[in-house]
Amino acid sequence: MRWQNRRLSDNVEDRRGGGGGMRTIGIGGGIGGIIIVVLALLFNQDPQQALQSVQQGNGGAAQTESRTVTSNSDEISRFASTVLADTEDVWSELFSQMNKNYKDPGMVLYTDYDQSGCGTAQSAMGPFYCPADEKVYLDLNFFTEMEQRFKVAGDFAMAYVIAHEVGHHVQNLLGTSRKVQAMRSQLSERDYNKLSVMLELQADFLAGVWAHHAQKKHNILEPGDIEEALNAASAVGDDALQKAAQGHVVPDAFTHGTSAQRVKWFKKGFETGDIRQGDTFNATDL
Repeated sequence: MRWQNRRLSDNVEDRRGGGGGMRTIGIGGGIGGIIIVVLALLFNQDPQQALQSVQQGNGGAAQTESRTVTSNSDEISRFASTVLADTEDVWSELFSQMNKNYKDPGMVLYTDYDQSGCGTAQSAMGPFYCPADEKVYLDLNFFTEMEQRFKVAGDFAMAYVIAHEVGHHVQNLLGTSRKVQAMRSQLSERDYNKLSVMLELQADFLAGVWAHHAQKKHNILEPGDIEEALNAASAVGDDALQKAAQGHVVPDAFTHGTSAQRVKWFKKGFETGDIRQGDTFNATDL
């Protein structure tokens, strides 16, 4: 992914080395923790140990050859800030076309744990979006772990993770998230899970929309980048997670969508670049 020497976002708070609060956070939408668990299972490792190693910034992780984004935390922070700036540019323009004002989300970089508007952010959760304070929370050890310990992902897969969380911010600004949350008390767990899947697939679609317009604006893509994003989307499908964890799939328990669905909606967003094509809630076929 071509990202160097471009604008950095002004909306990044670097709280690394800080941390505070002891209340465990209780929100959905963070795909990072799911990725770590899936990869641990696929590589026959203890998921709990994998999550703990992310929290501790495991110094014993296997060394791998540097890629476009290296394991250096300062370089990864610049990368994350550049991707956030790209999302700001894309979504500001798209909201303007809808006669709406886009409010930039914040991004908090932290180490181990930090206080968010939704409770205590913990590195084991991976990146997540908190609608209460409209910020994406990101422990950079997560990306280091993806590269060094599991030898997967790549820079554009990292960008996909960030763009997915910003997609939740877009949903928050448009009122979609609040509508889904308001239905929670009226629905069974099974039916609410279906809405959750639609919300997550739409965030994947919005990540694809960002990639479409970022490519047009900045020519960011290199060979293999889209495959990196599709591989990441596939890895965090509910069916992949359940099959790796328990050997079988329980569709009624899905909350994020299958691997095929996640790939499908990211690709649709990337190919169309049209936010109007992402109505997962009324789609006849997810």
